[in-house]
Amino acid sequence: MKKKKKEEKKKIEVEIKDEEEVVAEKTAADKDDTQIDLIERVEELEKKNEELNDRLIRRLAEFENYKKRTDTEKSEIFKYAAESFIVKVLAVHEDLQRSLSHIEDENKDALRDGLKLVAEKFTQILDEQGVKKIDAVGKEFDHEYHEALLQQPSKKFPPNTVISEVESGYMYKDKVLKHAKVIVSQEVVEDPVEVKEENNSGE
Repeated sequence: MKKKKKEEKKKIEVEIKDEEEVVAEKTAADKDDTQIDLIERVEELEKKNEELNDRLIRRLAEFENYKKRTDTEKSEIFKYAAESFIVKVLAVHEDLQRSLSHIEDENKDALRDGLKLVAEKFTQILDEQGVKKIDAVGKEFDHEYHEALLQQPSKKFPPNTVISEVESGYMYKDKVLKHAKVIVSQEVVEDPVEVKEENNSGE
């Protein structure tokens, strides 16, 4: 009887132990699954955080570019604010200069001197506003500053050189306000017959 009780007790203990092992394994498995879920969640959050940081950096870069662009545009507007006024003034200035160049009568010295003073004052005002006359004659032709009206053969100047200025050109600060209208030299093509005659006369 006692032996039977011992066997039953042992059997119960074995069943309890087996059940405890099953519970422990299940708990461990649940714990592993939980850790895996947490790791995956952390990785997901880290990925989203990186994406948000990238988007934020791009937005900041776009804003900086926009700010620089608008600042440059504002600066350009203020820098050339008087451009339309100066264009109109230049026409009057040109007429005054032309009038001065056509006064040759000695009896009109007083008028000439008066106009000269006005022209000098006008030139000074333009200079103070940042308007400079383009130096053209004797310079190599440059389409950035000159407008060629025609070409003339010239032995005095090398080819592609400004030999005469029809209308003055002007710079407004670092911008071409009006191109100088000029006559440009070209290479002299000598007539073979004339060259031969010159050689013959030399002999």
